Amino acid sequence: MSVRFGLAIENFTSAEKAPDLQHLVEYSKRAEELGYTSLWAWDHLFLGSKQPFPQLEALTTLAVLAANTTTVTLGTGILVLPIRDPALLAKTAATIQDFSHGRLCLGVAAGWYEREFDATGTQFKGRGQIFERTLEICKQLWTEDEVTGDWDDLSFRRVRMLPKPQPRPGLLIGGYVDRVLRRVATLGDGWLTYFYTPEAFTASWAKIRQYAEEAGRNPDELRNVSQLPLCIGESKEAALARSGPWLASYFDTPAWSDATPDSAIVGTPEQCAEQLQQHIEAGVQEICLIPQGYEQEQVERFAAEVMPLLGAGAPVLAAAARGAQS
Repeated sequence: MSVRFGLAIENFTSAEKAPDLQHLVEYSKRAEELGYTSLWAWDHLFLGSKQPFPQLEALTTLAVLAANTTTVTLGTGILVLPIRDPALLAKTAATIQDFSHGRLCLGVAAGWYEREFDATGTQFKGRGQIFERTLEICKQLWTEDEVTGDWDDLSFRRVRMLPKPQPRPGLLIGGYVDRVLRRVATLGDGWLTYFYTPEAFTASWAKIRQYAEEAGRNPDELRNVSQLPLCIGESKEAALARSGPWLASYFDTPAWSDATPDSAIVGTPEQCAEQLQQHIEAGVQEICLIPQGYEQEQVERFAAEVMPLLGAGAPVLAAAARGAQS
């Protein structure tokens, strides 16, 4: 089984920059030409105060990219699910799925930035339960002819959401701790990881598969995507020297989690291929690369010099990325 490679897009930037939607369109069109199979948008309403991160809304951005691409999967990595109204989210996602001809994959998680919850009137301490509620409502609206039921303060009376997305958007759940891994196994189509080493991935993926078996699901039907930083350089040392400061300025890896900047793929093309092979052997099916500084040179070099070393291209994420009927 060959791995597939996608790219994160720069829809959020450091405080010194601002996202450029036209650039993202050109970046995405070129990525598709080069053989990347998916594009992943980051999600926050706002992040940071003294040093805020300018951000384009994830689903709106993906809708624009859907109009300018034809084959790549369009994903969120991740969408903060609890702060969104489930009916509005279901309708928005269904529209993007229809317009993109079934290319939407929602990576979703419970979130961590409390100010977003306060600003949207969402209980931060109860975000896990709200996450599960929102996921359940969306799946029902996407797949059932008629929805009736009460969820907390939300009431649905013979609601029909048409047109239904065909198929429904894929659902990959992101997170670290065991209760989240159990959600992956029981509620989603698979797992979206963030900055995991091959060893950490192996341990958590084994737990997910075990939880799926315990719940009566076939673990082989679950899919995964791993988000990994990339820096191709003249040597591993030179690439590390560039990668470390940039990752520290852009990305958070909680100390209590398995996420670590040590997961970065760095070095010559051959060294990068060797490191990625370890992830493939650990069971990673698709890798979302976060290229150093979102530099086009990194995107081009990876496609030309690293992809061929790994035989990328087999469609291993059809169930999750194209959606599932269940």
